[in-house]
Amino acid sequence: MNETEIFKIVNEKAQAWLEGKYDQETKNAVKSLLEKEDKTDLIESFYKDLEFGTGGLRGKMGPGTNRMNIYTVGAATQGLANYINKAFAGQENLSVCIGYDCRNNSKLYSDTVANIFSANGIKAYIFEDLRPTPEMSFAIRHLGCQSGVIITASHNPKEYNGYKAYWEDGSQLVIPHDKNVIDEVKAVKLEEIKFKGNPALIEVLGEDMDKLFLDKVKTLSLSPEAIKNQKDLKIVFTPLHGTTVRLVPASLKNYGFENVIHIPEQDVVDGNFPTVWSANPEEPEALKMAVDKAKEVNADIVMACDPDGDRLGIAATNDKGEWEIVNGNQTALIFNYYLIRRRKELGLLTGNDYVVKTIVTTELFKEVAEKNNVQCFDAYTGFKWIAYVIRKNPEKNYIGGGEESFGYMPGDFTRDKDAVSSCSIMAEIAAWAKEQGKNVFDILKDIYVEYGYSKEKMIYIVREGLQGAQEIEKLMYDYRYNRPKEINGSTLVLVKDYTTRIATNPVTGEETALNFETTADVLQFYLEDGTKISVRPSGTEPKIKYYFEVRETLASIEDFYATEEKANKKIQGIISSLKLN
Repeated sequence: MNETEIFKIVNEKAQAWLEGKYDQETKNAVKSLLEKEDKTDLIESFYKDLEFGTGGLRGKMGPGTNRMNIYTVGAATQGLANYINKAFAGQENLSVCIGYDCRNNSKLYSDTVANIFSANGIKAYIFEDLRPTPEMSFAIRHLGCQSGVIITASHNPKEYNGYKAYWEDGSQLVIPHDKNVIDEVKAVKLEEIKFKGNPALIEVLGEDMDKLFLDKVKTLSLSPEAIKNQKDLKIVFTPLHGTTVRLVPASLKNYGFENVIHIPEQDVVDGNFPTVWSANPEEPEALKMAVDKAKEVNADIVMACDPDGDRLGIAATNDKGEWEIVNGNQTALIFNYYLIRRRKELGLLTGNDYVVKTIVTTELFKEVAEKNNVQCFDAYTGFKWIAYVIRKNPEKNYIGGGEESFGYMPGDFTRDKDAVSSCSIMAEIAAWAKEQGKNVFDILKDIYVEYGYSKEKMIYIVREGLQGAQEIEKLMYDYRYNRPKEINGSTLVLVKDYTTRIATNPVTGEETALNFETTADVLQFYLEDGTKISVRPSGTEPKIKYYFEVRETLASIEDFYATEEKANKKIQGIISSLKLN
């Protein structure tokens, strides 16, 4: 499709919004886009429809078919309501739970969602104010809802918002419901959206649900004596302007911690995120104010949550006394090690226990589990797939699940990554470590000495808009069909393609089926030296992501920095070999 054809389609779609049953404010905004000499914003707003994908919606806010607004949110909700009424036909008292975060327009969108569900005869439980995503997931299960929605764009820039749909087990939609809901949403016409709500079918949730959730989080504690002895542990915490501003401090207090140190400027709930350029705990800059405070007060640990409260970033001092961000793989590894070790020490392992990691997460996670006779499942990226593993294994005992992008779920009472529980357990780990004269960074090094050293790095390339999407598609095509024979001097010995669900030995040509029920646009290259490289387009952002994992032997803690430097050089060599720098 050439530019002339694209602009013709865009112009027709924009004119339809000027003439359709849209509110005047929306029409005025569309008119402004049409009148602008530079048509870039017009094209980006209308060149396609904002897709209701398997994770819901996510996009920039504004008028247009490719933007987040009450009409795209309305169509998504009407389609989901239609599917719920079909899937649970004949069942009385259908209900959903609705939550929202700190972002601009989140309250507006959540009220829109509640009104549409209630207008379709489905009871809508909606939180009185912003709440973390994991509490919404918990509430779905506790209230016996058939579905749920959280209005959030996670850690995206302030211009974005999003819509994540959940099913009755509290997890995001997976097969077959994801595809079925997508079909329903695509079929919705503007005039079919029931915006006028039924107040009798809308119920507000408040502190009673908070207490139920926090009491459940408390049941995860494995070292209450360590907390009692270290109740004054200095914990610097920041919600990064988001939903955990009340619940994480409340949970830490519930655990027994009495010295939580705040960053007042970042306790301010604000969808513009005024103190950070990115409210993403993966980015060191997001933790800068917290780390500065930690240096000032000589803290034991720093913890930060993303705006919707499902992901956790931490920092601790290394043995040089420097504050260091613990990456997502390392964080998941520490959780996994602690939960398994403490259960083993307390006699709580049943012999039928398991953990879950995503396919791009460090393989060391699996080695820690299996060496302790705990089964480890691999899942696709996203906690809906970890929840899917839980659903498929009701006879087994779930311990925890994690991914490299700073998410962990230490309990199955939620079915999404849970920063409230994770903050609570990580503080407990810090207290447990301090009882031994250590901190969480020391625990990490202990893991490396006992189980082997692994170094991970993720980089991404941003390609926005239509042209960017085409560039990402071409990159994936080239990696898939013109793959290298060696990378950074190491021979390629295994390729896993999750679109075909086949693992191929490029040397022998031998093929093996991958045990996954669905496909995913992910490629993995395994090298002779133990390196794993994963490549995938982001499902929620205009990015292509590269995940690198290299392995080394760490004979003793004293060799840690030399080993780390060697691994870093290897990763840089791989990046150069792939021409990504």
